[in-house]
Amino acid sequence: MGQLDQGELPSHASSFGAAADAYAEHRPDYARAAVSWALASAPGPRVLDLGAGTGKLTATLLALGADVVAVEPGAAMLSELRRTLPDVRALPGSAEAIGLPDASVDAVLAGNAMHWFDMAVAGPEIARVLAPGGVLAGLWNVMDDDVDWVSGLARVSGSAVVGPRDTPASWRAETAAMHLPKTGTPALFGSPEQEVFPHGQARTAASLVATLATRAGVLVMPEPEREAALARIRAFLASRPETCEGEFTLPMLTGVLRTRRL
Repeated sequence: MGQLDQGELPSHASSFGAAADAYAEHRPDYARAAVSWALASAPGPRVLDLGAGTGKLTATLLALGADVVAVEPGAAMLSELRRTLPDVRALPGSAEAIGLPDASVDAVLAGNAMHWFDMAVAGPEIARVLAPGGVLAGLWNVMDDDVDWVSGLARVSGSAVVGPRDTPASWRAETAAMHLPKTGTPALFGSPEQEVFPHGQARTAASLVATLATRAGVLVMPEPEREAALARIRAFLASRPETCEGEFTLPMLTGVLRTRRL
């Protein structure tokens, strides 16, 4: 999705609760190599999944052996996370008010969530809970628009469905100038790094439409506009040999933006 003005952020950020079940069913996980790279320089195994949603990133962190605590502001999303990952410590909270002790984690990761944070407030709060030398990383799943049919899908869908942050080149440009805490005096974080990793998700035409229907820009659309957008996507997928029948792999990349606590 593209850049939102400040008046739009609260409604978009809170839109997922109504679709928590669909989000859990249809949103992709994150490439393991991307999560490993995000954690590569962390000083220890304690990881905060911030804005954890239904636990998509949490599950990958667990599989990699991290000691995870999840923090999520949405009650419905948090309930789904607790249902699917009952052994994870999952707490209500936000990037601006995390609720953990000082220097209590070695890494803070955010999966498709960092663009919702108010970094003027969240930056110092994240720095507070991070141990010295700890890692802050945002991860985003983006569609690989070097693939012809994926590029066509992006054009047909419209920017509210597949926006600038949803393709690799635009993801790099947007995250290079946004999302991380701004340099202050004294600086809290070092220079950022970016990397992308191959990923994919098994989909059918119906389940890809269901996935796109969980995007914030779609969830806040008026009903007629939403149905028209999804109808365009269904027609496009039905017209393409890659997607018109059975299961296919949606070509994706997981992009990572990483910095270190000074």
